[in-house]
Amino acid sequence: MEWTFVFFFNSILLGAGLAMDAFSVSLANGLNEPKMKAGKMSAIAGVFAGFQFLMPMLGWICVHTIVEVFNSFESLIPWIALGLLGFIGGKMLIEGIKGGEEEEDGPKKTTLGTLMLQGVATSIDALSVGFTIAEYNWFMAFVCSLIIAVVTFGICTVGLILGKKFGTKLSGKASILGGAILIFIGIEIFVSNVFF
Repeated sequence: MEWTFVFFFNSILLGAGLAMDAFSVSLANGLNEPKMKAGKMSAIAGVFAGFQFLMPMLGWICVHTIVEVFNSFESLIPWIALGLLGFIGGKMLIEGIKGGEEEEDGPKKTTLGTLMLQGVATSIDALSVGFTIAEYNWFMAFVCSLIIAVVTFGICTVGLILGKKFGTKLSGKASILGGAILIFIGIEIFVSNVFF
């Protein structure tokens, strides 16, 4: 493979496609925490970008070292994404439906633990990208993964901004909507990987 326009264009498209789940989760996070500061928004987008960088590289490494192990793990990816996003989304839904605590303390903040689970859940399918970039040498795979991360960071930042804007308008119902979005994403990842 050579350093061509097609390489960079495909990497950007790959990044945009992989970032859609992270965008939706960022939107839900913004809805859930409408007063989020810019630094935290950058940190959240950075975590999603970091996972979207890491997973294709891990997939590439697997292709070049332990393909058999990765092949057996690949069938679990939709189940893991469904479980993680269903758990986080369900928790947000329950908190939003209860509502009483939220009015006193304000909206629930996105914790580091929750953010890490979201990062894994939204990027775990990117492990498979390692197979599609297997023909690249390690440096090209690194650059491709870096482009995916940059695209993810930008898309997630937009999701957080939109979520904050609408979260302020939706006030108490934002947690319910955010939880429903996460559950829907988990179901979509599961259905598209298991049935199609």
